[in-house]
Amino acid sequence: MKKIKNIGVLTSGGDSPGMNAAIRAVVRASIYYDIQVTGFIRGYEGLISNDFIAMERKSVANIIQRGGTILKTARSEAFRTKEGRQIAYNNLKEKNIDALIVIGGDGTFTGANIFAQEFDFPIIGLPGTIDNDLAGTDFTIGYDSAINTVIDAVDKIRDTAESHDRLFIVEVMGRDSGLIALRSGIGVGAEAIMIPEANMNADDILHKLEHSRKDKASKIIIVAEGDDTGGAFKVGEILQEKYPHYDTKVSVLGHIQRGGKPTCMDRVLASQLGVAAVEGLINGESCVMAGQVNREITFTPFDHAIKHIDAEKVSSKWLKLIDILSF
Repeated sequence: MKKIKNIGVLTSGGDSPGMNAAIRAVVRASIYYDIQVTGFIRGYEGLISNDFIAMERKSVANIIQRGGTILKTARSEAFRTKEGRQIAYNNLKEKNIDALIVIGGDGTFTGANIFAQEFDFPIIGLPGTIDNDLAGTDFTIGYDSAINTVIDAVDKIRDTAESHDRLFIVEVMGRDSGLIALRSGIGVGAEAIMIPEANMNADDILHKLEHSRKDKASKIIIVAEGDDTGGAFKVGEILQEKYPHYDTKVSVLGHIQRGGKPTCMDRVLASQLGVAAVEGLINGESCVMAGQVNREITFTPFDHAIKHIDAEKVSSKWLKLIDILSF
């Protein structure tokens, strides 16, 4: 097994709170084990354009509390091509980089998996995505921060909803996964939660409203953007047509869910996984995602982590809990 002397690190895809904490952990763990660290700017695009910085302790000072990513992030069309990946590999070899740590979600890991197998190059991924839609980890870096951002925003919306006897439909992120809507909806006491995994439609919402308390001053419905009905505005149209007496409003929270300071949970998780990734590379791990399951560090092959949401994350007991609490 080749000794690791220089690790490259990058962030790719959508940013998530806690990415900086993960970068910090990778850099400090590498230095602890006497390994050099090279940071690539704007993800895989930086690998191809040779945009990099040598990283040291000072590079990651005072960043653990910052949202976003100091290494920037981007989606790279060039990396999708064999020619682009060849350029990236040549740049890595030119700098004597022995391994990569990539921080991102399923798109990031898909690219990493292809690259690692094409060039027999050691890569470990860190789950940096607000969607929590990866198997092999109970929580992804950024998920806790995102749902707390949603809760804070919806609590404020509830204040104005109560003042005006309004029905609010709030759309949160989650094109392919309803996990942000699931936990934040429970956390804000939503009257209904619409997520792709539950196959709930507008008729189900109508039924809930018809059988809910008639004297309640406000009603909140949380909708994941990937819901089959067509999103919050479509749900709002249907409800307004059926219940014209309701003062119905739609609020799309959008990208505020990605921003802001990471929570303590995300900072600690990112720190644990960053160190685990460095140690994993030293011990010969590759083509895997570092995660945490039942508070234990795990390594899950990329092809299993991608688009394989653990059944436990959206199990029938969660859906029953929603039904009980929103009655």
